[in-house]
Amino acid sequence: MALRHMNKAGVSAVLLRALCASTFACTAMLVGACDEVGAADPKKQKEPPKDTKVTIGGKSFTLELALDDKTRFQGLSGRTEIKPDEGMLFIFPRAEERYFVMRDCPVDIDIIFLDGVMKITAMHEMKPEDPRKDDEKQLESAPGIPEWARTNRKYEERLKRYYSKFASQYVIELKGGTMKGLGLKEGQKIELDPALKKWVR
Repeated sequence: MALRHMNKAGVSAVLLRALCASTFACTAMLVGACDEVGAADPKKQKEPPKDTKVTIGGKSFTLELALDDKTRFQGLSGRTEIKPDEGMLFIFPRAEERYFVMRDCPVDIDIIFLDGVMKITAMHEMKPEDPRKDDEKQLESAPGIPEWARTNRKYEERLKRYYSKFASQYVIELKGGTMKGLGLKEGQKIELDPALKKWVR
């Protein structure tokens, strides 16, 4: 992902309004402090957890959390390694049809889209894109666009888009090649901690 993170109309509802005249940005991971989600009293927890434990296809993963626009936009961009038992979990404020792209991501990534009740809507094996050409390195600015969301229109337009097919609220990214051994199918449910949604921005 660079993964990415975009909804079908754009990166996120907020960025969409600002970027619609210029370009689509995505969407968009790897581990921070190992907070056991749900272990502490949510009322006393002042900071969002950095990651969460998730069981997928019978295997345990530690997924870094992407809970706000900036983190969802960055995703796993620039990562040169994803460990076999790690990855990223993107949580959006609402379920929408969306897509991710491999922006500035040099390694293969498996992506799993989930709807609002955590059922798989689509899965893809995402491959690295050709590096930016010289004329794709200049980042463009526009009113209302934060520094971290600046993109290059020419580069964005050539990136392959990986769609959720249906409305998606959760997105999981894993090391490329991981899905093959998990036996996943569309419509299958992946249990996630519903309390994580309280931290979404």
